[in-house]
Amino acid sequence: MDYNAAYDNRAAVPEHPQIFAQWQKDAAAFREKATQEGRAELDIHYGPSPRQYIDLFKSKEPDAPLALFIHGGYWRALDPKFHSHCAKGLNKRGVTVAVAGYDLCPQVGIADIVEQMCAAALFLWRRFGQRITVYGHSAGGHLAAAMIATDWRKLDPKAPVDLVPAGYSISGLFDLTPLTHTGMNADFKLDETSARASSPLFWPLPGKRTFDSVVGGAELPEFLRQAKSIVDIWPKDKVEMRYDEVPGANHFTVIAPLADPQSRMTDRLVALCDRTWTTA
Repeated sequence: MDYNAAYDNRAAVPEHPQIFAQWQKDAAAFREKATQEGRAELDIHYGPSPRQYIDLFKSKEPDAPLALFIHGGYWRALDPKFHSHCAKGLNKRGVTVAVAGYDLCPQVGIADIVEQMCAAALFLWRRFGQRITVYGHSAGGHLAAAMIATDWRKLDPKAPVDLVPAGYSISGLFDLTPLTHTGMNADFKLDETSARASSPLFWPLPGKRTFDSVVGGAELPEFLRQAKSIVDIWPKDKVEMRYDEVPGANHFTVIAPLADPQSRMTDRLVALCDRTWTTA
């Protein structure tokens, strides 16, 4: 297999610069509107580095479920400001959404980024006292799976054992070992051992969870395979699993439904948030 081609989403979607530009435009418009309405808290730092921050978009409802969105970019690009509008659909349906940033490879490793997302989730729990539904795209989908498989009591004995009871991954990667054969590994610095250690596909599950693995129907075959693999491999007695494809969507257009409060994707996320909220 040509692993570089198999995992090169930008080459597979040559119009990606235009899509990114539209993301930035839509994200800025949503931030501005939320700020004008007094619902945005921007650049809340949960950790010491400049990229360890959260943009918080509060629901208009005084008592609301809480969700955390984690952006993609192969753990080495992009930031929360590209993705503010990924909170729009849930926000309009009464869910408070935190959009989190993290340090990038090669300045840090993927395992470090997992730790940072755990810190962000614990930060939100300490502030709101609520369990969290985590959703993410691409690298963020990998990180969402990692949050599902985290033993929170090991990180904070006071945290709920099911701090993140539900996760929703869009185009996530769950087995990182193929990436050791790509040119991107110059930034990741993974070997077979460290790649497996950072792959939630191989982690034990700490308790009953719910997890959706979603992928665009027009994505690269390896992303379709990865999306199916976690549904097949994670134990059914530990996780309620769902697999779904978004017809005709590529790796970058697949997240468009997140901005639509009436989309099927948003409907499912609302259901997960409601379930998480009622068990808090």
